[in-house]
Amino acid sequence: MTNIFGYTLQELESFCKENSIEKYRAKQIIKWLYQDQLEDFTAMTNLPLNLRTKLTELCVIDKPILKEQLVSKDKKTIKFLFMYSDGNTVETVLMRQSYGNSVCVSSQVGCKMNCKFCMTGKQGFTGNLTAGQIINQINSLPERDKLTNVVMMGMGEPLDNLDEVLKALEVMTASYGYGWSPKRVTLSSVGLRKGL
Repeated sequence: MTNIFGYTLQELESFCKENSIEKYRAKQIIKWLYQDQLEDFTAMTNLPLNLRTKLTELCVIDKPILKEQLVSKDKKTIKFLFMYSDGNTVETVLMRQSYGNSVCVSSQVGCKMNCKFCMTGKQGFTGNLTAGQIINQINSLPERDKLTNVVMMGMGEPLDNLDEVLKALEVMTASYGYGWSPKRVTLSSVGLRKGL
C-alpha cells in the first residue's frame, strides 16, 4: 500500500493519473489530508463511495505511535518520542513561549555530521525521514492547531535529506497544505554546501 501522507499536490496528481483517478480529485483528497487532518478515507464525504473504497485499498496514512512524553518542570517544553511503522524513533519538541508555540522537528533518524556538542551524532545514522514522517511530527501533536512556528533543528541535518525536507516545506507553506507563511518556518544547518 502507498503512504500518500507527505505527498505534494503534484505527486498526488501523478498518483491519481497512475491509478485512473480524475486529476481534479487530488485537490479534494489533499485538502482532507492536510487541512482537515482526516485519517480515514471512508470519511472523505465529497468523494464518491467507489473512490473512497479504492483509496482504502490502495493507500495508507502512516501515523507514528507516541512512545514517550517528557514534560519540563515549568511545563513549557514537552519532548515527544515517536515511533514509525518501520520501527525507527525520532524526537520532536514542543516549546511554549510568550510569543507562541514552536515545534522542533527531526529530518533524519540519527545524523552523519557527528558534531561534538550533539548527542544525535553520537548515535550514528540510521536513515532519512520521508516528507510524510517529517510532517506527521507536527500533525501528531495535541497542540498542532495552536502552533505558531516550526524549527527544523531536531535529529539529523536537514540539508542532508534535502529532497524530502523541501517536499515537507512545500506542504507546510502551500495553500493546499497548512498554508503557513514561510516566515514561520526556520531551517537550521551545519552548512552543507550542496543544500545551501
